[in-house]
Amino acid sequence: MSIVEKSVQVNVPVSTAYNQWTQFEQFPEFMDGITEVRQLDATRLHWRADIGGRTKEWDAEITEQLPDQRIAWRSTSGAPNAGIVLFQDLGGGRSQVTVQMDYAPQGIAESVASTLGLLSRRLDDNLGRFKQFIEARGQETGAWRGQVDQPHEHART
Repeated sequence: MSIVEKSVQVNVPVSTAYNQWTQFEQFPEFMDGITEVRQLDATRLHWRADIGGRTKEWDAEITEQLPDQRIAWRSTSGAPNAGIVLFQDLGGGRSQVTVQMDYAPQGIAESVASTLGLLSRRLDDNLGRFKQFIEARGQETGAWRGQVDQPHEHART
């Protein structure tokens, strides 16, 4: 598995950043390559992405969700991946969003892309688009403040 970690500071309160991140079906608006996310229930998601001109689909489950602190997931089908999104209050209406993702490249093309750091750059770009998206709105499009208590193996404090 490869690990990628990126952070972005956003000029919105931590609750706004967190609330927007819980709106998974809107990810295609700021995540390049993600074409659809369907929330199947409170903890299960179906993802569709265009990766290198190929459509990939997978299911994921949210394994931990603590409002204004963290959201962790792992894939349950498709290419193995897991991760955690951490939210930190920086004060003054600013916050930091950190995404740590573990994934297993599938095939030669994805292995080469991983070696070249393409996923790392894509994640950095996507966080930049999230920043633009949430700062332009100034408020979240919705929120889910429920808690999920299945601690994720990569969870950090």
